[in-house]
Amino acid sequence: MKFKRMPIEIEAPEQLGYDTILRNLSESSVTDRRLGELKVDLSGVLLCYGDHRGSIDLREKIAESGSGLHADDVLITAGASNALFIVAASLLDKESHLVVLRPNYATNIETPRAIGCDITYIDLAFETGFALDLERLEAAIRPNTRYVSLTYPHNPSGKMLSETELRAIVEIVERKNCLLLFDETYREMAFGPMLPVAAALSPRVISVSSLSKTYGIPGIRIGWLICRDRELMQLFLAAKEQIGISGSMIDEYVGYTALCERGKWLDQTAAILADKRALVEEWIEQDEFVEWVKPDGGCVCLPRIRPDLRISLPSFYDRLYKNYQTYVGPGHWFELPDHYFRLGFGWPTQTELAEGLSAISAAIREEIK
Repeated sequence: MKFKRMPIEIEAPEQLGYDTILRNLSESSVTDRRLGELKVDLSGVLLCYGDHRGSIDLREKIAESGSGLHADDVLITAGASNALFIVAASLLDKESHLVVLRPNYATNIETPRAIGCDITYIDLAFETGFALDLERLEAAIRPNTRYVSLTYPHNPSGKMLSETELRAIVEIVERKNCLLLFDETYREMAFGPMLPVAAALSPRVISVSSLSKTYGIPGIRIGWLICRDRELMQLFLAAKEQIGISGSMIDEYVGYTALCERGKWLDQTAAILADKRALVEEWIEQDEFVEWVKPDGGCVCLPRIRPDLRISLPSFYDRLYKNYQTYVGPGHWFELPDHYFRLGFGWPTQTELAEGLSAISAAIREEIK
């Protein structure tokens, strides 16, 4: 496999330097937490090789989120991105076929490309509200399709599936004798009813998630995949062992401590996101040059500058960053035209968000020809 660096990583705020950005509206998570907020004592953690599957306490805590799930259904990984890599590297080859949603988190696309499998993209469109066409999805599946790769709540648009739609997709992959990889990193940030853990619905479903986005602790690198198929789980465990044997004992202990606060943290996050989402909605309504499909979950959305406006998009992004010290995720991060941009409203403070939105409006107007 030959890998290439992805624009979303090359141009990430941590690569540019957080000190160069005053209003960071590009992040795809809630505000990062400090270790002190967890009040965790690490002095008793034994720095040994841990259980290759991940600590039993952590896996049991994750399994609690899905009906009928058990610790042995869970594999701890170094973030959701590592879980996605493990699944792709374990299941795909040059003779296989993948059906994947687009736009999408880049790893869901770039790792399969590096492997060299055949790929069919299910492209979502602004004009149809980024809705997923289930008939089109089913028609894309071939005899050699290894799995269908979906992300909901959707990154970057924030759109959701209904539980009825999710169950219909599970029925499709069962009938077509392939698998469903369901990236549900934002599942606990739904604005309405939360979807069930997809892997709890069928042994043919692999769920992937992490503590990075909803919990705001990407620095400990805790993600996981959930799968009820024992043979598949052994395949994924073998891949993890080849990559790094086991995880960090410190990370897994901190992750367990965080999940013990799940209820309190989710309530706090929901309240904060409601206020910030309302601020973005008000801005969209007032700015005639920007439009969106209103998100249903997560902490990101995908507005666009009206395509009929004659502006230099490279100049707009350059001006926004250099003159206003404001940063958003340009469309090319997701293989879209750059009049789209991912806007993360969960990470910045309320003041930073308000100032950043004003800066976007000002930068657009300065570029209109």
